[in-house]
Amino acid sequence: MKAPRRPRRHPSFEFTDIDPARFRDYPEVIVESLWILGKRDSYGPHSAEYWGNFVPQIPHQLMRRYTKPGETVLDLFSGLGTTLIECRRLGRNGLGVEINTKVAARSRALIREAPNPRRARTRVVVANSCEAKARGRLQGELRAMGSEAADLVILHPPYFDIIRFGAAKGDLSNAPDLPAFLKNFRGAVENAAALLKPGRFLGLVIGDKYAAGEWVPLGFECMDVCRGAGLTLKAINVKDIQGNERGKGKAENLWRFRALSQGFYLFKHEYVMVFQKPEAPKAT
Repeated sequence: MKAPRRPRRHPSFEFTDIDPARFRDYPEVIVESLWILGKRDSYGPHSAEYWGNFVPQIPHQLMRRYTKPGETVLDLFSGLGTTLIECRRLGRNGLGVEINTKVAARSRALIREAPNPRRARTRVVVANSCEAKARGRLQGELRAMGSEAADLVILHPPYFDIIRFGAAKGDLSNAPDLPAFLKNFRGAVENAAALLKPGRFLGLVIGDKYAAGEWVPLGFECMDVCRGAGLTLKAINVKDIQGNERGKGKAENLWRFRALSQGFYLFKHEYVMVFQKPEAPKAT
């Protein structure tokens, strides 16, 4: 009697442990461009204490789609360690970069509290991700973790000056104007592209802003920076921003009045953009 045939893995996509031929087995994995994520995931030590901290579902989804267990994720704006906590959860190694020493220390404490059943290696370093001189150090950190380059890069930079995160001169939230912000952000993207393996993916989490009565398309400005660095745009996903209960009542009514009277719309979304680094040219 012949043994039953094992299902053969679909050969078209090798950057994940998801088998596209068994797509029905992964209902939790998002494949649509509209991300309705709902309430912030409260898994483990995830903390919302830091302004601008993004929801854990975003790095979780990006890692599920674009990495395998044991591979390495680089987060160049790691904040309170959201990405690295998810790295431990999913068995990916994670290198986080944070410019603020106190925030980096707090993130290390939170990450240490995260369950780590697959013994993922995680490390947070203090550096300015926008500076070219940081590249060599990060290359050395990746090698120390057993990888020549990252399998996935995640960028969740400050949304220009919407929130001031600290007094550091190199902090993107302290840029004097939009051109300066984009110039410095370009440094981070160039570092990301250099430290990412060919053929692999970069996720950019970014939103827009208002200034002087005008919508500033910060997300698309940053998208152009990524494309200018030679990365191929694969997706523009729109993620919902959940309301804050403290914003209900009078404050909500005030903002609704202002929107109707001044002709603008209230922000209820941000972008999760996905880029791919081109494969290295084959030798002839």
